[in-house]
Amino acid sequence: MSSFPHLGDLEVAILEYVWTLEEVSAKTAHAEIGEERGISLNTVQSTLERLYRKDLLDRVKVGHSYRYSPRVSRDELVAALVREVVGRFGGDSSAAIAAFVDAADIPDKQALQAVEETLRRRRRDRGGS
Repeated sequence: MSSFPHLGDLEVAILEYVWTLEEVSAKTAHAEIGEERGISLNTVQSTLERLYRKDLLDRVKVGHSYRYSPRVSRDELVAALVREVVGRFGGDSSAAIAAFVDAADIPDKQALQAVEETLRRRRRDRGGS
């Protein structure tokens, strides 16, 4: 997973939906996402196909249609996108971490503790203090 093209709003909405269900058809995705947005089943099918070609979804043929499932997790995709952006701006990991903390604006004490625990675990796993 090296570089991802830009993801549009519909692509992100469909990815979020697939991540929650683990496997979807175009019809179920359309019923949940397409109808409320006023878009056609064809548009949802095309979007699923694009996500498949971008290596973000897997698919299997069932009867006359496909069922789609995530090829990457939300965490893997977000991490790859962050790495890509950081790489484009010189790869300064200190600046990236500071920008992440600023952008996240973590108001939830439990979420902040989870971030701190992740940092402690990374230090330990990498032999740091």
